[in-house]
Amino acid sequence: MQPLPQRVRVGWVGTGVMGAAMCGHVQAGGHAVTVFNRTRAKAQPLLDAGARWADSAGEVARDADVVFTMVGFPNDVREVYLDPGGILSVARPGCILVDMTTTAPTLAREIHEAAQAKGMHALDAPVSGGDVGAREARLSIMVGGERET
Repeated sequence: MQPLPQRVRVGWVGTGVMGAAMCGHVQAGGHAVTVFNRTRAKAQPLLDAGARWADSAGEVARDADVVFTMVGFPNDVREVYLDPGGILSVARPGCILVDMTTTAPTLAREIHEAAQAKGMHALDAPVSGGDVGAREARLSIMVGGERET
């Protein structure tokens, strides 16, 4: 796997209570961020701070080096990754996909296999610490995936 550039182009899907705070920390680290959320108003603080808006989850992935997802439920994860026009249909080979939503291991494996078939790298990375941990950048992240990623 190639090393990431110093200024990583980050795509972020899901800017609710947890995702907005988490994405804000990534953005504050100096990375170019493109965001999508079903409700644009929830992304407005990130947009005001310089994030770029995308009209779909797939569009978020178009130019990203890394795509993070933090959405509500497993069906939402399936939709943003696997539906036509979703992340896996648009992201480039080599892109790293990080799902931080709490889902089932079977869905994580399905996304991993689909990503691998397209030359992408997928990590399952649910978090613990709640909205306070997200705001204070004190989340515990349990990451599963290929060690090289």
